[in-house]
Amino acid sequence: MDYQFRDIENKWQQFWAENQTYKVNNASEKPKYYVLDMFPYPSGAGLHVGHPLGYIASDIFARFKRLRGFNVLHPMGYDSFGLPAEQYAIQTGQHPAITTVDNIATYRRQLDQLGFSFDWSREVRTSDPEYYKWTQWIFMQLFNSWYDMEADKAQPIDLLVSHFQTNGSTGISAVSDEDTKTFTAEEWSAMSEKEQQEELLRYRLTFLKESTVNWCPALGTVLANDEVKEGFSERGGHPVEQKKMWQWSMRITAYADRLLKGLDSIDWPEPLKEMQRNWIGKSIGASVKFQVENSDKIIEVFTTRVDTIYGVSFLVIAPEHEFVASLTTSEQKNEIEDYINKTKKKSELDRMADTKSVSGAFTGTYALNPLNGEKIPVWIADYVLAGYGTGAVMAVPSGDQRDWLFAKRFNLPVIQILDTQKGIEETADATKDGKYVNSGIINGLTYDEALPVLIQKLEELGAGKAKVQYRMRDAIFGRQRYWGEPVPVYFRDGLPYLIDEAELPLVLPEVDKYLPTEAGDPPLGRALNWKYKGEYAYELSTMPGWAGSSWYWYRYMASPDERKEDAFAPKKAIEYWKDVDLYIGGSEHATGHLLYSRFWNKFLKDLGYVIEEEPFKKLINQGMIQGRSNFVYRISDEEGRGTNTFVSHGLKDQYKTIALHVDVNIVENEVLDLEKFKTFRPEFANAEFILESGKYLCGVEVEKMSKSKFNVVNPDDIIERYGADTLRLYEMFLGPLEQSKPWNTNGIEGVFKFLRKFWKLFHDDQFNFRVTDTEPTKAELKSLHKIIRKVEEDIERFSFNTSVSSFMICVNELTDLKCNKRVILEELVVVLAPYAPHITEELWQLLGHAEGSLSYAQFPKFVPEYLVEDEFAYPISINGKMRMNLTVSLALEPADVEKLVLENADVQKYLDGKTPKKVIVVKGRIVNIVV
Repeated sequence: MDYQFRDIENKWQQFWAENQTYKVNNASEKPKYYVLDMFPYPSGAGLHVGHPLGYIASDIFARFKRLRGFNVLHPMGYDSFGLPAEQYAIQTGQHPAITTVDNIATYRRQLDQLGFSFDWSREVRTSDPEYYKWTQWIFMQLFNSWYDMEADKAQPIDLLVSHFQTNGSTGISAVSDEDTKTFTAEEWSAMSEKEQQEELLRYRLTFLKESTVNWCPALGTVLANDEVKEGFSERGGHPVEQKKMWQWSMRITAYADRLLKGLDSIDWPEPLKEMQRNWIGKSIGASVKFQVENSDKIIEVFTTRVDTIYGVSFLVIAPEHEFVASLTTSEQKNEIEDYINKTKKKSELDRMADTKSVSGAFTGTYALNPLNGEKIPVWIADYVLAGYGTGAVMAVPSGDQRDWLFAKRFNLPVIQILDTQKGIEETADATKDGKYVNSGIINGLTYDEALPVLIQKLEELGAGKAKVQYRMRDAIFGRQRYWGEPVPVYFRDGLPYLIDEAELPLVLPEVDKYLPTEAGDPPLGRALNWKYKGEYAYELSTMPGWAGSSWYWYRYMASPDERKEDAFAPKKAIEYWKDVDLYIGGSEHATGHLLYSRFWNKFLKDLGYVIEEEPFKKLINQGMIQGRSNFVYRISDEEGRGTNTFVSHGLKDQYKTIALHVDVNIVENEVLDLEKFKTFRPEFANAEFILESGKYLCGVEVEKMSKSKFNVVNPDDIIERYGADTLRLYEMFLGPLEQSKPWNTNGIEGVFKFLRKFWKLFHDDQFNFRVTDTEPTKAELKSLHKIIRKVEEDIERFSFNTSVSSFMICVNELTDLKCNKRVILEELVVVLAPYAPHITEELWQLLGHAEGSLSYAQFPKFVPEYLVEDEFAYPISINGKMRMNLTVSLALEPADVEKLVLENADVQKYLDGKTPKKVIVVKGRIVNIVV
């Protein structure tokens, strides 16, 4: 029978599911290998052909590692909390859990039909209370911890309390808020519980703090920076403003240096590591205090160029800075308020990205330079952010271009500070070369000489000190949404306390609507009688989307039975699996999920719950499969209005036309199915078409795959037409895994034909299964071992696309050799199995092996000797004209080759009885006979 891919694929998918072929044992004696995909958010649209790219690659690698004798953990789950389900719930009134379950069912069906070797017994869903119980538990551990800078690790909060009881605040080196108190042990004991808890909140690794956030009134929630585009929410396009709110935060800054150093120990793409380095943004410099004139207030700035302090001609503070109101004079009040209102409409990302426009407002107040007492005007400007550093900068126009533009815009002084600075009236010059001028105590010194002098003087004056600063901020950890993990906290006397651990999980309560309350509280405020012990108010915010994804790889380590234990993952399982050996996902998570995951992993290691410092040993970013849009061309009249006539792409330049997107699923090899088009656009049912050679050819453009462009290709359609094995091979064939590439269905037919040709190797012309036990030839062994070596090398370096090409060459060679030898074909089945698991399982069984045993077979061993050439087909030229090829042993010397050639009957025919004047033999290259 010919290649019946539908029957074959259904059969084996059912077999794998019923027999739990890929269920993993944590007690195996085999070496472990953990292959992980970034788990998907289950949207209502399901998968399009771009989504499985990384999953196919990881599955090929997982299957290959099994064949190489590894115990492979290859799990899958769903990042199932999130804003889209909540927005749908707001629109329809349907509980987000219902739509999430429906969406997961669609994803599961689509994933199953692609033949992935996932251990589904270990599936996780972040919205499952049995899962988010442990997300809440980790939050509680963070709340009950502080960062000890002496030990360079997190410690239990009880140790901090014990130190306070014995020594007060003396000798504590901790990452904490700036406004921590100094006290003795007696003063600590004299504090009320409320005062003690307020002080501890300044040290905890998760804490409440007033922060500037991206507030979206229309969605009623705070948004992360990556959820805001040009001042509008990515979802729905609603205006977003900057707003100060009390928010839960995570003290990720405590781990800044470890996060930075850890990048040197992991095998990640260098561009991604560089993105994290820039996001963490380590700077070595100084903290400088500027006294506000006629006030006890101090504006503190961090600078990497303290050497430029004499060139400061103004200070700039963020519009959200806590001092703005108190520094603003009555004359400047209206201007400052107008500027702040304008700034609220910009996201922080927009403010950071805008390097061209210059804007600001003067507070009316001055500060004093701590070294020379000069009066310096204090301005606000949106290029300074409250959450970065101290929310204030000292502006040196002669050395910084943005400060220079600001100074020129508002007519502020530009002070030369180095004798080598040139043209500072036209542009800033950031040089460090030369000697200082107009710079008080460092005049005549070089940069290296000036730094210690300035630091010493600032420390003597109590006006500054050397300091290491990080650009990264503490991570806001609250969302004013319903569909997220409840925070396991209640409030007493206005302070947060953890619920009892035995009461986890704190489950989402029912609400009448998924909208904020009329009083402006988050949706959880709608829950009736939802109080801790019937008395205390719960936290009404929920956790952000990144909470559940910051530890999920550990939950996969726990087998179904082990999940009944009272731990997020059993200690023995963590000791066995350790970390993720290979992680595949998109680079868009570089400064979100991947950074937060590393942070939580390091924290869990500090407390002894996990054993590895870094969670993901090797990371690969798969590229994007882009859409390949098709267009039809509607002829327009002189006024630009569309007519009822369409012209084919090759003729469109003869007319005035309007390009319209057309559904790519009704286009094949750029030829439009006219009848399907009329169904697709019923308003054009009676349209006329100007054709080329009897066909309507569409235009093509590469764009992002989206419904609005009608270029979404559903994998269901491809699988129905060609099968999952074809789709898997074709996605790999499109190009290198890490690169983005356009989807183009035009080439898929060739991959399908390859699989049919592969199937035909095992069958005769009537499609009867026919494989012989005859000994293979050298040529057949050579063809086989070329592909064994190629696939082995390609998979290890993730060059899947070149393997697919090599498979095609191999099958063509074996077809030409009419090879149906068991020794060859059996090993070829194993080599192809990771790429095309269904067809190979079927052939493996036909070859007489136990049903379903292919997944754990042994990958063939490459034998180099089979690629060593011991014969050569010499081209035989007579008087410079190539006449024939003659295969001769490479062991023969030129004289022996000459003798064999001249004795050959065919050569004798060409010589026609003539004696050669000369015979030239180039060993292993050519024989040339001159007559």
